[in-house]
Amino acid sequence: MAVRVKLRIRRNNITIDVIALVNSGYEADTPQLMIPLDIARELKLWPPPPNSRETIFETAGGPLRVWIIPKSAYIKVITDNVSSREVLADLVISALADEPLISDMLAGALEIAVEDFALGLWRFRWEPKEKVRESEKKV
Repeated sequence: MAVRVKLRIRRNNITIDVIALVNSGYEADTPQLMIPLDIARELKLWPPPPNSRETIFETAGGPLRVWIIPKSAYIKVITDNVSSREVLADLVISALADEPLISDMLAGALEIAVEDFALGLWRFRWEPKEKVRESEKKV
């Protein structure tokens, strides 16, 4: 299993909800959400806008070409009864991604505390330790 959470992405006048994977191995210097092409299209970010920067990420599977759009969306975690604060984040477009991926910096900014990756358990850092949430199902 893994930890997946429901995110609300807000960019300009577009708001969409997605299920995203908390990826502890996705290290970034800024809060970043990697998104597949279909979500980039929905957010009117494909083809990449002029303010995007094409770069190569080194991954366990080898080099990955991505486009980074700095500070391009507000993101928050939403649950059935509470949500996180909204965080301004970079969107990273990947033609190979099959689901949105939350970087370590974005997970920290959203105050996600993973309790057990194997069981898919998490909570917000500000919640009591006994308030454990189950992972969302992969879409």
